[in-house]
Amino acid sequence: MRVLFAAGGTAGHVNPALAIAGGILERWPGAEIHFAGRRAGMEKRLVEQAGYAFHHIEVRGIQRSFTPRNIARNLAAAWYLALSGTAARRILKEVKPDLVIGTGGYVSGPVLREAAKLGYKTAIHEQNAYPGVTNRLLAKGADVVFAPTESAVDRLGAPGKTIVTGNPVRPELLLVDRAAARKKLGAGERPVLLSYGGSLGAQRVNEVVAELAAWHLENRDFLHIHATGSIEKADFAALAARLGIDHSPGFVIREYIDDMPEMLAAADLVICRAGALTLAELEAVGRASVLVPSPNVAENHQYYNALELVKAGAALVFEEKDLTGPALIETVDGLTADPGRLAAMGESAKGLARPQALKTILDALAKLTDGLPGTQSGGERAGEKEEG
Repeated sequence: MRVLFAAGGTAGHVNPALAIAGGILERWPGAEIHFAGRRAGMEKRLVEQAGYAFHHIEVRGIQRSFTPRNIARNLAAAWYLALSGTAARRILKEVKPDLVIGTGGYVSGPVLREAAKLGYKTAIHEQNAYPGVTNRLLAKGADVVFAPTESAVDRLGAPGKTIVTGNPVRPELLLVDRAAARKKLGAGERPVLLSYGGSLGAQRVNEVVAELAAWHLENRDFLHIHATGSIEKADFAALAARLGIDHSPGFVIREYIDDMPEMLAAADLVICRAGALTLAELEAVGRASVLVPSPNVAENHQYYNALELVKAGAALVFEEKDLTGPALIETVDGLTADPGRLAAMGESAKGLARPQALKTILDALAKLTDGLPGTQSGGERAGEKEEG
């Protein structure tokens, strides 16, 4: 079976695709996996690190505020949008997939739209209870739609073909030994903090985490790994230098967490945004968290995501407008002083997990492709007839 994924923009779109890709290879070891995305997006790095073939397609989003700079960006976006159908058809002709799967981001639009037109089997996966625009537009034309929650089904607009699966997590997330991960980091008996504000970064999260690091380097013996995000990397480096926290073995600064399974296994407490996939991973590994929902998302859906964990006793939440360094310091100090509470919060998180999410998705894909590893091996693949 040959599968083409279209995903991009943020790790929240790419990582579900990587999870499904890993599941496909486990169920159908002879499968061939391809990805379509932007070279400038983080998807290229993540996909190639995973060992999959990558095909470039340039698609950009429209900026909603009309500054002179954004007007230029929108003109470029319109140009690439006009070319995107041709680029998508080129990739489809090259890969000749049995199945095309979109997991969100602008690149999903032209690839899934052209695939459906040409008769390829298509599936989309939505991560959020409030679906993104791209997936809402694609849902009616897809063969099967995967939703994270019951509340997302009607919002996606194709209830007859939508299956509630939850969010799949990478299988390797559940295979890492905690003791081995902590030993590799040299954590010893120290509490391990893991913090990040998303793949691109979050200015306010970075600012308060810097205050937290300055405090605990003076007052507590923690091992703290923090990811700045790509956009905020330089600003955080300058802030860390000003605070004198940039060269401490107790505070490890990265741009991105490339080894998330190991880091989550080692962590005692996670400080992060409340994106759907992030929460699915916290639930899968059973980890206590302090959540800072992004205020820059549609219908404030991250805040409502976070409340589900708060209600279960698995997390504490700060809205970004209420987040200060002293408040975060007090919260972290209280939690790390009570290992029993951290463990209980982790167990509560695990109780929310959907461990069958990936299996449910794979079962539906098996039905969609008649359950055969090489569904088109005996004749023409979909789409080739249209080429003549």
